[in-house]
Amino acid sequence: MPGTLLAGIDARSVRTPRSTANVLERPAPAATTTVVFVHGNVSSSLFWQPVMLALPASVGALAVDLRGFGDSETLPVDATRGVRDFSDDVAAVLDELGTGAVHLVGWSMGGGVVMQLLLDRPDLVRSLTLVSTVSPYGFGGTAADGSLLNADASGSGGGGANPDFVARLAAGDTGEESPTSPRAVYRSAYVAPGFTSEYEDLWVESMLSTATGEDNYPGDATATAEWPGFAPGPRGVLNTMAPTYFDTSGIVEADPKPPILWIHGAVDAIVNDASFFDLNQLGAAGIVPGWPGEEVAPPQPMLAQIRAVLERYAAAGGDTHEVVFEDCGHSPHIEKPAEFLAELQAWIG
Repeated sequence: MPGTLLAGIDARSVRTPRSTANVLERPAPAATTTVVFVHGNVSSSLFWQPVMLALPASVGALAVDLRGFGDSETLPVDATRGVRDFSDDVAAVLDELGTGAVHLVGWSMGGGVVMQLLLDRPDLVRSLTLVSTVSPYGFGGTAADGSLLNADASGSGGGGANPDFVARLAAGDTGEESPTSPRAVYRSAYVAPGFTSEYEDLWVESMLSTATGEDNYPGDATATAEWPGFAPGPRGVLNTMAPTYFDTSGIVEADPKPPILWIHGAVDAIVNDASFFDLNQLGAAGIVPGWPGEEVAPPQPMLAQIRAVLERYAAAGGDTHEVVFEDCGHSPHIEKPAEFLAELQAWIG
């Protein structure tokens, strides 16, 4: 998507034994350290461009499009591996480029990807910055301690996507008339109410680069007798974060322990302790009928889970820091760019 690149950003294809990945780069010939940005679900590396451009010349900046997003190759996603199809792809790109250890910044699902990289390839990790990250216990279907609410993890995974939103993604809908259009979802869920950006059209184009289908977004689903009647399937993006397949809480035992910065917005509509993207929260609110109640299907306390794991990481000898931006939604790097950049620069040194 060359027309979507901001001045000063280059794009190139990197062929690895796993896939061909699109990589954005802000050239920095005198760089002494490198930051690698990993985007979240229904987005691409285009969202990282303003931050990449704002970094000082001493910092190299790369952003990798995950498989099935942006201009990277569309390949099936094996959700039974959690997010490892994504994290292994990123590791393969870094190996091909010979970067060595880098500062990894992961947004939303990308936070899960960089945590998985820490577990599997600690040699590539100098630090982690988790931006509005998915919980270490995945998305949906768990109690406060990360344990499954039921063996099937009902209500999580690919069956939870809105089919009209998926259809509008596939059709390339850039309008704003429908509340399920990508633009409307961006305005209502990616950013805080009332936030405006000169780059909104670019962000929508980024969302529309998402490959749709059972092997990509959102994935498939299986039937269950547990409310609300569906459980994760083995294929596709949303199932990679289902708690039957995804658990990065093992970072607590990582050795060595790189420093971890967690940045999130106070009014994040997607990742919080009462997320309306959580089927149990929708049931509790009466939006999805038949909810069996708090004891059986409580909403996932996502922020509490993240905080608890990072507290255990710190207690085990790791360095962690939490930053909350007021009046900020799911995208601190585009909603609060100056503040975000200051925190990131201070963290990576």
